[in-house]
Amino acid sequence: MELDDVYRLYVNDLYRYLFSLSKDHYTAEDLVQEAFYRAYLQMEDYEIRNIKAWLFKVSYRAFIDYKRKHKRLVISEDVEDMMIHSLQTPETEMLEQESFQLLLEDIHSLREKEKNVLLLCDLHQLSYQEAADVLDMKLNTLKSDLLRGRKKVMKRVKERMARHERR
Repeated sequence: MELDDVYRLYVNDLYRYLFSLSKDHYTAEDLVQEAFYRAYLQMEDYEIRNIKAWLFKVSYRAFIDYKRKHKRLVISEDVEDMMIHSLQTPETEMLEQESFQLLLEDIHSLREKEKNVLLLCDLHQLSYQEAADVLDMKLNTLKSDLLRGRKKVMKRVKERMARHERR
């Protein structure tokens, strides 16, 4: 498959993944370009069976390099770009955006491994094996981190709902 075809197929998926990691639109755009540049340089050298998982791995490595270089996490100014606009009322759209933002905050409060596993498996729907390959983890370790992360996020959501009901 040609790189142009691969780009058209996966650019949006990689952007959403990198945006969920960086929480910044411009950083995510830059990292997508960096990931495809790296993919272009390496594509001929590898026999790639699962191009999507490989691209997520290249993207994850680009993010890690960026994070190391800048030694800080970038805080998002808005999550509106990730939301799919539908024919809903402005009030429901605002509530959904706020809920999604709270969920992302819950995910980002997890340990690094748990956060990355949740983002890849639940938000970006990679298979367990694909996510394990992206993160260079054993499959059982990934499953443990995913279960632990899901439990922590659910606990935070339930606590927030209980606080909200008490008001």
